[in-house]
Amino acid sequence: MAEQNVKKSNTGLIIGLVCAIVVIAGVMAAIYFINKPKAQQGTKAYTVAVVDKDGNSKDYTGKTDAEFLRGLMDELQAGGDFSYVGEDSDYGLYITTINGITPDYNTDGAYWAIYVNGEYGMYGADAQPVNDGDSFKFVYEVYQADDQQ
Repeated sequence: MAEQNVKKSNTGLIIGLVCAIVVIAGVMAAIYFINKPKAQQGTKAYTVAVVDKDGNSKDYTGKTDAEFLRGLMDELQAGGDFSYVGEDSDYGLYITTINGITPDYNTDGAYWAIYVNGEYGMYGADAQPVNDGDSFKFVYEVYQADDQQ
């Protein structure tokens, strides 16, 4: 009989401990959700335009903390309204497709040109820094050899 009382006592103690742990876990979860870090908008303003071969433009604006253009492109892609495909090469990211449009350089010399603040980009997307107020433009262009010699 004494053995049964000890078992009942231990069972009650275990149930009490489990209940206390559940209550403590619930309180801690509530505190976390109340105080969890809030999503923050980036600090650098940007504009991005995508100009297709017909001259139609799709524009994007926002703020980012991306260090390079590729990071900004990744953020835009995660947003769902922008997409790109590229290949890593010895020279950096070679952009092959933007928003489902794939120029074919081998057929007609077409490619995606990058402009930064109105000037032809000197870097690839993974090396182009992003600064506050930058304006980027991806333009479907056809390479034209210089006929003058």
